[in-house]
Amino acid sequence: MKFLRIGICVLVAFAVLAHGAVEDWAKAVLETCAGLLFLFWSILFYRAKDDDQAKENGQQVVLTPLLPPLILLALIALAQLLLHATASTYHTRMDLTLLVAYAILLFLAGQAFRYSDDWRGFIWFIMIFGFVVGVFGILQQVTFNGKLYWFREMRYGGIPFGPYVNRNHFAGFAELIIPVSLVPLILGKVRKERWYLVGIFALLPIGALFLSASRGGVVSFAVEIGVLILMILLRRSGGQYVLAGGIILLQALLLVSWLGVKQVLDRFSSLQSLEVTSSKRASMRLDTWHIFLDHPWTGSGLGTLQTVFPAYETNYDAKIVNYAHNDYLEALAETGVAGGFCCAAFLGILFFVSLRLLLQRDKPFVAALHLSGLVGCSGFLVHSLVDFNLHIPANAVLFLLMAHLATSTVTPSPSGGRPSSHFRR
Repeated sequence: MKFLRIGICVLVAFAVLAHGAVEDWAKAVLETCAGLLFLFWSILFYRAKDDDQAKENGQQVVLTPLLPPLILLALIALAQLLLHATASTYHTRMDLTLLVAYAILLFLAGQAFRYSDDWRGFIWFIMIFGFVVGVFGILQQVTFNGKLYWFREMRYGGIPFGPYVNRNHFAGFAELIIPVSLVPLILGKVRKERWYLVGIFALLPIGALFLSASRGGVVSFAVEIGVLILMILLRRSGGQYVLAGGIILLQALLLVSWLGVKQVLDRFSSLQSLEVTSSKRASMRLDTWHIFLDHPWTGSGLGTLQTVFPAYETNYDAKIVNYAHNDYLEALAETGVAGGFCCAAFLGILFFVSLRLLLQRDKPFVAALHLSGLVGCSGFLVHSLVDFNLHIPANAVLFLLMAHLATSTVTPSPSGGRPSSHFRR
């Protein structure tokens, strides 16, 4: 399954670097590659001649508990199409295709990441990739020329940070990847000779998050710190290493100050007209709620908010409203109570399973993995109250992988496994 793990990591990197995979061509690549990876896994699975060989090759089918709510949500969208219960067949079909790709990648993650060595490779990938993107975002800020990657014009405007057109979406990315390096440091699960390396991998993304000046991102990161401290208190372990996390945060703030936060804030204030105002956000949320009230059971159709919203808009500013800036309200408006139940079931499973696994005090190494995923998902979900990060394909895929990390059953590697080079047991 090594090829499958590499394929998933490459796909995540592509989606992030392709501006979050928000453009149609990038979505097509994401969906096509997800299908090809599933085809590859299917070939490997059916080539197994018997159960013993399947077991030896790791070919047993593993179903993550997070998958059923996602599949049920896709079935609701499919029913909207078949029953013509959608305001836009095209948009529902496009979003359904993307949702199926998400479900496929979550399923494949369950097959590819089972053992501690599998997750070790993923953790190193996330840390290194997050560090690279964070450095890129910082360099872009201090040398910004008004173009993405210094050469691509932004036809529709934006306040970019790193590969993302919207700084808030970079913040969503950072919220997911920072705990992967920060949590092991605070829990004391990093070998001494690797402490400085992992510390740098945590420092630069945190500095980039603050430098992005995303209010939702900063608040969500504060929530992550709160969740982390709470779980340390509940587990009554690792408290002596909290100072390490504090040092990393202090260094991140010093880094932002050294880079010149005033100049960054001045640039953001000059572009403030491109941001959605607080009053506009409030009216959008209220109008989206009214859409739900008019379509309470199955919604207006997955992906149809942009189509339906003009008839409900009360604060018109001559701009197209693509998203409600609240993923939960938008899900209710588009899929109704049926879709809301699926989303609630997904979140309930995420928190119930991850907390149950975390409170198993006899597995500190595995607990560090689970806590990294849970902390990242918690901050990301808080940010979704005021933004639409779940509608950014790169962030949505990464969120699902972190949710799988938080809820997966990690078993020792078949080879007997040496201690992880990242964590220490």
